[in-house]
Amino acid sequence: MTAALERTPATRYQLRWEIAIVLLLSLGHSAVYAVVSLVAKLTAGPPLSQQAAVLNQSRSPRIYLDLTYQLLGIFFALVPVLLVLYLLSRDRLDPARTLGIDLRRPAGDAGWGVALAAVIGLPGLLLVYVAAQLGLNAQIVPAALQPVWWAVPVLILSAMQNAILEEVIVVGYLVTRLRELGWRLGYIVAASSVLRGSYHLYQGFGAFVGNAVMGVLFSLFFLRKGRVMPLIVAHTLLDVVAFVGYTLLPDRWLTWL
Repeated sequence: MTAALERTPATRYQLRWEIAIVLLLSLGHSAVYAVVSLVAKLTAGPPLSQQAAVLNQSRSPRIYLDLTYQLLGIFFALVPVLLVLYLLSRDRLDPARTLGIDLRRPAGDAGWGVALAAVIGLPGLLLVYVAAQLGLNAQIVPAALQPVWWAVPVLILSAMQNAILEEVIVVGYLVTRLRELGWRLGYIVAASSVLRGSYHLYQGFGAFVGNAVMGVLFSLFFLRKGRVMPLIVAHTLLDVVAFVGYTLLPDRWLTWL
């Protein structure tokens, strides 16, 4: 019975199909819709800079139904991460060690995460501002939830969900599988960064460039350090500042966006 359960290593053909299916169920799916959304904005009439890209929207005027929708959306968005962890473990790879998402180095992961967030945060804000002034980006509204007690906790959970989903799949999983396929490192970094930029295209061309550059940095970090956890920390911090900051700051401070 034991021999019957042994699994032979996946072939290159199987790995290619696996990657395609995982991406089409997750961020590749988002990238396709982002491209369609950008085309819709460009052909709508008003300039791109006069249109809005709204994140974290309310889904119902009934506040507890809205809360239910928000929590369900966060949960189901993370299912592809569970799929990735299952696929790696099925191939006898320890997902926690392979992706560097264990808790063996909490201080180091936190330190690198804060440093990466600092390196990316201010230049990212400047790029968004410049892109908006040049008409290359829509007006980004990071949060548009109702003013309810659970808004900030949900925004924090949403930031964590974005970070876990993107860094585990676009960096950890994709880089690992492409290395198994024998891709050159330059092509691996390019694939990961272009994918990251593409599912942000609904925000405009500036968002594509900024996130692609972030993807290059994050992919190189993972290739060197072998850990996704600092990337999750950095991404979470960036999104928490954007989502919660937008919600709590006075409106007059946000007019430059």
